[in-house]
Amino acid sequence: MAEETRWLNDAESTAWLELVRVLVTLPAALDAQLRRDADLNQYEYRVLGVLAEQPTRRLGMKSLAVVTNGSLSRLSHVVKRLEAAGYVRRRTNPGDGRLTDAILTDKGFDKVSAAAHGHVAAVRSYVFDRLTTDQVAQLTELLTRIVPDAAPSCPEQQ
Repeated sequence: MAEETRWLNDAESTAWLELVRVLVTLPAALDAQLRRDADLNQYEYRVLGVLAEQPTRRLGMKSLAVVTNGSLSRLSHVVKRLEAAGYVRRRTNPGDGRLTDAILTDKGFDKVSAAAHGHVAAVRSYVFDRLTTDQVAQLTELLTRIVPDAAPSCPEQQ
């Protein structure tokens, strides 16, 4: 016997449609800013940013794909473009020759550092400048409840 559909009530429907609006428009706005100001798309910026956060500026490709929520194929194409621009190098993992690491170059670090200023300004403008301190805390609480298991974990950092 089929389960009965639990339709959204008016309040849930309104909240859902607002969430969908944010999920569609905010990434597009942030992507446009990054393309205009830094000639990067959001995924490229994320890849460079994750590498910049690593103590050695180095991370295995599989782990980088997990952390950036991308397929290994997508990441490979992006890293190839970033490598051609001189922002990233690929090298064999010294501990396991079967694995490949992505390494952020000094030029890549400079690129992501410069891009961060405009990106943070856009995030602040689109999100945080519109909220009170209490609303930021509420937003954090709500977002962590929506999909608590969705945050990827990096095997190399466990």
